[in-house]
This record gives sequence, structure tokens and C-alpha cells, in this order.
Amino acid sequence: MSMISRRDVLIAGITLAVGVSLGAYGRPQTPVMHSKVFDWNAMEAKKTAVGESRQVVRSPTATLDELEMHVTTLNPGQTSHAPHQHPNEELIIIREGTVETLSQGEWKKLGPGSIIFNGSNELHGIRNVGTGPTTYHVVNWTPPGMKK
Repeated sequence: MSMISRRDVLIAGITLAVGVSLGAYGRPQTPVMHSKVFDWNAMEAKKTAVGESRQVVRSPTATLDELEMHVTTLNPGQTSHAPHQHPNEELIIIREGTVETLSQGEWKKLGPGSIIFNGSNELHGIRNVGTGPTTYHVVNWTPPGMKK
């Protein structure tokens, strides 16, 4: 019967530490986000072909594999992308402007303060139908086990 050496314990500890830090996919894990505030004035606006975008956060939380939030501004007559679907659910909150959103197969016109819920794997889209820019906040969440 052989004894476990200090070297064996050291190698096991290093292996465990590396495995935990790299996670199941061999990439560094993003730390779990705790309570946090996001100052509008500190968000960098990046120009896009259809307006601009502000990335707020993309991080795991205590209960989600990923919480992703961004703010999109669309110029008049623009859409961020063609109607699409994805497994995660999302909320869109209209801050300013007038949009049409594809929900349950129908385009519906909405204004400031309106809230859109896009269900899992349901076709949805959004476009600016107003005369000025429209800005909306997007909140996407991915529950445990849904990320590839």
C-alpha cells in the first residue's frame, strides 16, 4: 500500500484549481455578477449601420447562466435585424420613439413605456416606424443548462 505524497496533493490541488477556473468548456469563467448599477451616462454608444448600441452587461448571475442587457437606438425606418427566434426569453422596454413589433404573427405599433415579452423560440422582430430615432432597452436571460 502506498502513501499519498506531498507532490500528489500539490498536483491534485493545481489540477482542481485549473479545472474550476476554466470550467467545463476549457475557457475562463466569467465571475458571477452581484448587485450592480449601470449609469446611463457611463454607457458607451457605438455607431451601427442602423443607429447605435450600448452594451450594458453579459454575465452569469447567481440564478442564470447568462444575463445580457443592451440598449439599441434605431434611426427612422430601420430595423435591427430580420425577424428571428432563439431559445432564451427577452424583454424589450421602449424608452422613446415609435416601433412596430412582430408578436404572435402580427405587427403591433407601440410607443414609450411599452413593454414587449418575446417568448422562447417564438418569431419576433422590431422596427422603427416613427419620424425620429427610437431607443429601447433589451434584457435577455439564459437559465441554467440552456447555454451550449
